[in-house]
Amino acid sequence: MLRRFHRLTAIASGVILSAGFILPSGTVAGWQFSSAAIAQQIVRSEGVWRMVYEQAPDFPRENQYISKETGKVASENTLVGRLIRYHLYVKGRPPIYRLDWKLTLAEYLGLTGALEPSDYPSANQLKKNPAEGDVAAIRKLNRAQRDALVQALVNGFSPQSGRSPLPTPPSN
Repeated sequence: MLRRFHRLTAIASGVILSAGFILPSGTVAGWQFSSAAIAQQIVRSEGVWRMVYEQAPDFPRENQYISKETGKVASENTLVGRLIRYHLYVKGRPPIYRLDWKLTLAEYLGLTGALEPSDYPSANQLKKNPAEGDVAAIRKLNRAQRDALVQALVNGFSPQSGRSPLPTPPSN
């Protein structure tokens, strides 16, 4: 059983780590994968932040930052979008496990180390690096709000988006 879990993790991690390049079809630890499946997962990550805000409309947007390129407010550059990019592309974590999202939030809370501001998503595209504001916004959330955020993120990346990926126990 443990062996199977490691194989799944390798595949999930491979999907995320392949974001910068295209992998050919092949096998990882005995599991088949294709470039199309990897690309589909990467493309899907782009709209997940919107789904999270649909599920949690009161969650802070932190989208008041000014774009270096246009000089205008980058309203599509949100806290959840940056959180997702940090989780996937900076840390290389899979998007389908609650524990991985909790590890990412622990970094925002300063419990497992500090975020590196120079590596933070959008640090180079916005006039002011949003890392400090994003950390402050996450730290203001209570435990229930953080749990709801984690569930919304997992839901957004689950195959049946918008629904809990956990099975419902059968009623006797």
